[in-house]
Amino acid sequence: MTTTPIQTAGTSFDADALSAKAREHLWMHFTRQSSYAHAPVPTIVRGEGARIFDVNGKSYLDGLAGLFVVQAGHGRTELAEAAARQAGQLGFFPLWSYATPPAIELADRLADQAPGDLNKVFFTTGGGEAVETAWKLAKQYFKLVGKPMKHKVISRNVAYHGTPQGALSITGIPDAKKWFEPLVPGAHKVPNTNFYRAPEHGDDLEAFGRWAADAIDQAIEMEGPDTVACVVLEPVQNSGGCFPPPPGYLQRVREICDKHDVLLVSDEVICAFGRLGTTFACDKFGFVPDMITCAKGMTSGYSPIGACIVSYRIAEPFWTGTDYFPHGYTFGGHPVSAAVAMANLDIFDREGLNENVLKNEGAFRSTLEKLLDLPIVGDVRGDGYFYGIELVKDKATKETFDDDESERLLRGFLSKALFDAGLYCRADDRGDPVVQLAPPLIIGQSEFDEIEQILRAVLTEAWNRL
Repeated sequence: MTTTPIQTAGTSFDADALSAKAREHLWMHFTRQSSYAHAPVPTIVRGEGARIFDVNGKSYLDGLAGLFVVQAGHGRTELAEAAARQAGQLGFFPLWSYATPPAIELADRLADQAPGDLNKVFFTTGGGEAVETAWKLAKQYFKLVGKPMKHKVISRNVAYHGTPQGALSITGIPDAKKWFEPLVPGAHKVPNTNFYRAPEHGDDLEAFGRWAADAIDQAIEMEGPDTVACVVLEPVQNSGGCFPPPPGYLQRVREICDKHDVLLVSDEVICAFGRLGTTFACDKFGFVPDMITCAKGMTSGYSPIGACIVSYRIAEPFWTGTDYFPHGYTFGGHPVSAAVAMANLDIFDREGLNENVLKNEGAFRSTLEKLLDLPIVGDVRGDGYFYGIELVKDKATKETFDDDESERLLRGFLSKALFDAGLYCRADDRGDPVVQLAPPLIIGQSEFDEIEQILRAVLTEAWNRL
């Protein structure tokens, strides 16, 4: 085999050798490994702004911010420098009965920005761990306040909340769970807010939202309010293709939770830190949860961290007497990650990243909505810099693709074709087939146009292949 060393930003890479090693040893996540039996493994070696570069030097527009993560863009030397400074001073120390200045300062900053009385911060290393933490905390809280039967959790169909056993139980995607069952008992599902496929009130968004919220009320009543500990939902549900909340929906869910003494967990692993134009998504939609789970954009991905931010009411039993929360992670609140998070949030403040999203979100939506003239595009939905484009076989009837067509369209053609055309994004069929977009928060109209043009060309070809 002939190999060609590639020079990228001062570093030489042997593309063929790297691909061979990846095929032999690297177990890629959520990946059909056989896809690369006779094809090179796509290998990304550098990022700059809203663009990434592969081992062959080709540039791509990052239309997914890595994985809903790189809010401030790639190549931020100040974040690398913040990590280096902290690692040189204190590279690691756990939060098990001790504290570090970066963790203290970050907890203080998050508590200051969180709504209501959410002022206690439990650090994790990622989003799934934050969701796992929230459910465990809800269970123990109710035991401490004399309601020991309250342990169940309500979440929504097709929603993704992580891969740990508890978080996976909360996840509403059957194919993501079937290989690992039995999972943690006590997780129950209700309808999501996909108005495009509303089973009720398809002509009235507010009535549909009321119906979807009331399904949570009915589920709590069915299970018994004295057994339900929490409701977990994303303000804009990711899996299935970006389902925004109908007007009044989240306020109604808050009322239902209050009525039944059930905790409301806002899973903002994707939606927090500017994805929708606010630090926390619950602020954009005007509700105050009992807990917020977050991760991804907190450091723009430059170092792993997550958190469960908890209201004082829920934390209070753990702040007095001998009770404690027997839960934690070795690397939770890692001092280097916390320092990077602080530097990242400084960029948000200094460069107005939230404001950039709010200023441009209408233009992003209108640019993507141009694609509605294509016969394969059924719906464009989302909020902020977070959108899903649902693909259909028949726009008039909203008929979707069968399994064979989805296999050929999404896995067999679309994902690779978009990447080859210079756009990194995601073609997903965990619900109905969608293309998901969540670019870095630094982009504007020129990148919107580039995204639309690439999507138009590739989706047109996909339609012609059907």
